[in-house]
Amino acid sequence: MVSTRRTSYPEPGEDQTEEDTKTSKSNGMVGIIFISLVLDLLAFTMILPLFPTLLDYYGQHDESGLYASLQHSVDQFREVLRIPDTKKYNSVLFGGILGSLFSLLQFITSPVIGAASDVYGRRFVMLVTMVGISLSYVLWAMSYNFGMFVLARIVGGISKGNVSLSTTIVTDVSTTKTRGKGMALIGLAFSVGFIVGPMIGAYFAKGGLFDEGSRVITPALLALTLSLADLLFIFVFLKETLPQEKRAPSMGNCFQERQNLINPFSLFRFSAVKNTPIKELQILQQLGLSYFIYLFLFSGLEFTLTFLVHIRFQYSSMQQGKMFVFMGLIMAALQGGYVRRIKPGQEKRVALTGMLILIPAFVIIAFASGSFLYYLGLALFSIASGTVVPCMTTIVTIYGPEDQKGTIMGIFRSLGALSRAFGPAAASAVYWGAGAGVCYIWGAVLMVFPIYILTRVVPTKTQ
Repeated sequence: MVSTRRTSYPEPGEDQTEEDTKTSKSNGMVGIIFISLVLDLLAFTMILPLFPTLLDYYGQHDESGLYASLQHSVDQFREVLRIPDTKKYNSVLFGGILGSLFSLLQFITSPVIGAASDVYGRRFVMLVTMVGISLSYVLWAMSYNFGMFVLARIVGGISKGNVSLSTTIVTDVSTTKTRGKGMALIGLAFSVGFIVGPMIGAYFAKGGLFDEGSRVITPALLALTLSLADLLFIFVFLKETLPQEKRAPSMGNCFQERQNLINPFSLFRFSAVKNTPIKELQILQQLGLSYFIYLFLFSGLEFTLTFLVHIRFQYSSMQQGKMFVFMGLIMAALQGGYVRRIKPGQEKRVALTGMLILIPAFVIIAFASGSFLYYLGLALFSIASGTVVPCMTTIVTIYGPEDQKGTIMGIFRSLGALSRAFGPAAASAVYWGAGAGVCYIWGAVLMVFPIYILTRVVPTKTQ
């Protein structure tokens, strides 16, 4: 075999120029993904401070009968368990069920969407998912009853694969030196979305979300407008990042291969990932399990925050919007300044620190009787939110074959969706049956498990 290795010395600055060119292209694509995610998350987070008000309204004015049917089932369940009649917590339970349903659908579709992008390309699959997201906002705008609102959430959950695709695209274009910064920018997009989106939603609710029984569809229409703008932006500016020669040959005709993408046991084993060293596969499995348990606890308690302040402190939608701004500013400061500067190999330490910080955060929130203590716990909560997921995602992107990065990130994202599919429902059920204090104390105690699993991960690679 004739060697193709370069034997002459490079001209001064030649290699550096090639690296700078690649980094410049990477930064450009990451910038496009950042703008797209900001537009998407502004629309997505707009509904967060409106959830308690929306559910209270449907509880009184639903014409579809679905809310009343759920209420009847809950009352029967409460009587069986001999739980005191606390109807003020019913909206917490219903909200948790809706949040879990949305994420359950993400769990089912995310790995399939990731695998499809490995075959058909990132750009095409991204555009398909964003059409579905826009459709969900159309349905929200038409939600004259609770049944239509639930349908809108179902369509949104099925279509919400653009975030995992964005992560995969950043992985495609990033160098080993810039990958951590790319993941931090994705986290920063979430922070910006959580700062501005809830405030937009809260603004429309400031004078009362509903006027004489009529729906105010302006938030839904604005979310639709942002979604369509995002769709157009991606269509014009996003270039394909997975060349034809690097794509997987097919989705696979074998039932077992398809089952690996939706079977929870197969997902935890990363069974759909082929031709990967055993040690790397074991690391992916450990990271996936730790990530799942962490997000199960985090997402469940995060979901109940708006209901907690609605019930305990009688926060208005605008006050809830300000709460999200507070969280978002802390997350943005961390991800824009600290996380993107984390040295390669230090991601595990930072993720562990974030998980540890959550324990006192949960305890403080559990016992907070005033806004000062509550916001102290919320600050610690936001520190964990801004560090853990970006760092764990960066570690995961290091492992696995290049032509299966979409599958790996789809599985990882799907494990997160699976945890969010059960977390809100589980936390809301504990909140409904035992109150906020017990709910958050249990979250603090159980956080020990993902911390222990992550400490046992011994990376075999660095960026």
